[in-house]
Amino acid sequence: MILLQIMAAQDTTAAAASPDSVRIIDLLMQGGFMMIPILLLWVAAVYIFIERVLTIKKSAQAPEGFMTQIRSLVEKGDVSGAKMLCSQNDSPIARMIEKGVSRIGSPLKNIEVSIENVGKIEIFKLEKNLSLLATISGSAPMLGFLGTVIGMIEAFIAIAQEEGSVSPKLLSEGIYTAMVTTAAGLFVGILAYLGYNYLVTRVQKVVHRMEYSSVDFIDLLQEPKN
Repeated sequence: MILLQIMAAQDTTAAAASPDSVRIIDLLMQGGFMMIPILLLWVAAVYIFIERVLTIKKSAQAPEGFMTQIRSLVEKGDVSGAKMLCSQNDSPIARMIEKGVSRIGSPLKNIEVSIENVGKIEIFKLEKNLSLLATISGSAPMLGFLGTVIGMIEAFIAIAQEEGSVSPKLLSEGIYTAMVTTAAGLFVGILAYLGYNYLVTRVQKVVHRMEYSSVDFIDLLQEPKN
């Protein structure tokens, strides 16, 4: 009997509290106009992250046995076949090696410089918009703090215009509404920061493979001919 009374009391309390409960979407709507740029930064961060993940994943898919085939063709003196093999593969490694193959016969230093220049271009393509994602990770929390400051100013102005005693409800509503932008800015900033570091790690792995392949190709050219 006592247990039923407790459960009934809890149900009554929940029913009484439900009209006053605040949904997340309603809370975000109360964040004010500063929520608009934060939302735009969130959309931009998601777009950049997905686009970069797909691009880096495609670049990391080096053809299986590619360098082995290049080695075999170069050793046979089939430069045209090596160029054709490179042109058939859409990857940074293939484009670097293609430039090196096209320079066979030139001084080794010139070949190294040519491969290095192509590598720099490919790295620039891989790192495209990563700096923008890093900027979002830093600017979103700052915009959140700015929105909170503006909200606090508006809340205190409203309090100052109140006649008589200030209602604690009015004060608390003004404060938690102002804090919404800080929470939203930190949320966007943290996720953008994590996404940026993840992408940088993926890019570094691709760059390492590019460097390994270029060194392997240069070593091939330095091997004595039988």
